[in-house]
Amino acid sequence: MRLRVSALLVTWLGVLSCVGAEFFTSIGHMTDLIYAEKDLVQSLKEYILVEEAKLSKIKSWASKMEALTSKSAADPEGYLAHPVNAYKLVKRLNTDWPALEDLVLQDAAAGFIANLSVQRQFFPTDEDETGAAKALMRLQDTYKLDPDTISRGELPGTKYQAVLSVDDCFGMGRSAYNEGDYYHTVLWMEQALKQLDAGEEATTAKAQVLDYLSYTVFQLGDLHRAVELTRRLLSLDPSHERAGGNLRYFERLLEEEREKMPSNQTEAELATQEGIYERPVDYLPERDVYESLCRGEGVKLTPRRQKRLFCRYHHGNRAPQLLIAPFKEEDEWDSPHIVRYYDVMSDEEIERIKEIAKPKLARATVRDPKTGVLTVASYRVSKSSWLEEDDDPVVARVNRRMQHITGLTVKTAELLQVANYGMGGQYEPHFDFSRMSDVEAGGATVFPDLGAAIWPKKPMLSSSSA
Repeated sequence: MRLRVSALLVTWLGVLSCVGAEFFTSIGHMTDLIYAEKDLVQSLKEYILVEEAKLSKIKSWASKMEALTSKSAADPEGYLAHPVNAYKLVKRLNTDWPALEDLVLQDAAAGFIANLSVQRQFFPTDEDETGAAKALMRLQDTYKLDPDTISRGELPGTKYQAVLSVDDCFGMGRSAYNEGDYYHTVLWMEQALKQLDAGEEATTAKAQVLDYLSYTVFQLGDLHRAVELTRRLLSLDPSHERAGGNLRYFERLLEEEREKMPSNQTEAELATQEGIYERPVDYLPERDVYESLCRGEGVKLTPRRQKRLFCRYHHGNRAPQLLIAPFKEEDEWDSPHIVRYYDVMSDEEIERIKEIAKPKLARATVRDPKTGVLTVASYRVSKSSWLEEDDDPVVARVNRRMQHITGLTVKTAELLQVANYGMGGQYEPHFDFSRMSDVEAGGATVFPDLGAAIWPKKPMLSSSSA
């Protein structure tokens, strides 16, 4: 069997509350955040209504007292000559104003704060925010999307549109910076600066963006631009002490660089070479190949090779169980032979498997080659659960069906695994088997050695033979 790589945008797997969960690794868990936020919005609206009702009472009292005191202050003695007015003045100050004080001191926010405190234990962590940012950057690299396209929310194949604000772009850049990823730091800080220069309002100031950007381009060896950006930062905030020190240091390095410059090279030529930053060389040799395959840039079968591809009914070497109801089989690749099986599971079976898998979802792990210990890894971004036949009759039924289709025995097989990918979810070179969901974009199972990409269809099972 050939190695395959799954590059996913989004797959779905139900709702699950999970304390301390790594939300970014599972869309199934992230859906829970949608309902939590909806509940908080409802709670906030209820708090606002209570506050508005309280303010309405206070405003009504203030208007009433303003009219009354205007009249009484104009002729105090004449006003108090009426015994009823004298009584009501004493009563107001002894009873009514203290009652107003009690109203003002009422804490209408108590219910909302209590609900927020309960929900907070389910909130994402800094690790989740970093993971979500890295996922967007992974999609950015895989599908060659520039920050401006992502910021405008113009992602191919997506149903909804969502934009990134200056503050969002700054958060992306800061996450990359904290991870030592200067390549993406520059891209996202530049996008934040671009939107600020265009007049977008934000809580993030230009000086903050320039502070990160100037030092990051210096780390990438671009002294000319580091000096330029630091000067711009100081023009906005002349008292910025660190920027002042950085500028003196950068200018000294730049002067040393000028002294070493070849006589036939001008400073303008050197500056032109800078400002262009290449994506760092990746640790995975197949990275460029599988990313291009995920973009649909793989080998295209010639008409002659396409004529070798057929559709047929598969009866599993005349397995009795499949003679009456064989499966639809379609050739996807001629050599080596890759086939797709259709309607392997019903929608009801898929939903049942998702349902029983939810409580068992946990961050997918890999075995550390040095220690032999199972650990999480950045190249496997998903959650998974393992289902036994005793968990539900549907598990045993699906296992038998797989056995009939493949001709392999389940006696020595692993348990049925259900994987749910998160934002930009991926699992680098590995053995894959079946899909239980469609995706709006991406989601190909790619074969780097062949230049082939197989796109998911629900429900399907894919298989290959070397």
